[in-house]
Amino acid sequence: MQLAITAPSILVSTQAIDFRKSIDGLVDVVMSVFNLDPREHMIVFHNRARDKVKVLAWHKTGFVLLLKRLEKGRFGMMDNGDDQGVVTLTAQQLSWLLAGLDWVKMSDWGELEYRDFR
Repeated sequence: MQLAITAPSILVSTQAIDFRKSIDGLVDVVMSVFNLDPREHMIVFHNRARDKVKVLAWHKTGFVLLLKRLEKGRFGMMDNGDDQGVVTLTAQQLSWLLAGLDWVKMSDWGELEYRDFR
């Protein structure tokens, strides 16, 4: 079985959260701290050690909460977000983040064209 989750935007919290929070606690953070509708965004949270992330998303009839733990290394996060404390990601950047890659550095790589090799 594969679960397809889509959202108009993907946001990453720039501040670590208490990882004891589950769906209701994270929904409360999104609504009270970020002033956002949690059903309209996919939100990525990280713990203080940055070895775990939780992804909160709306899926048709309810919320889904995904947890990923890296066995080695840390997730790359940005410490500077907008006024709400979040950074917007693309689907590709989220994929890199969940793979444990440095999505910030990878985002700076532009697509090369043939004329760039002259």
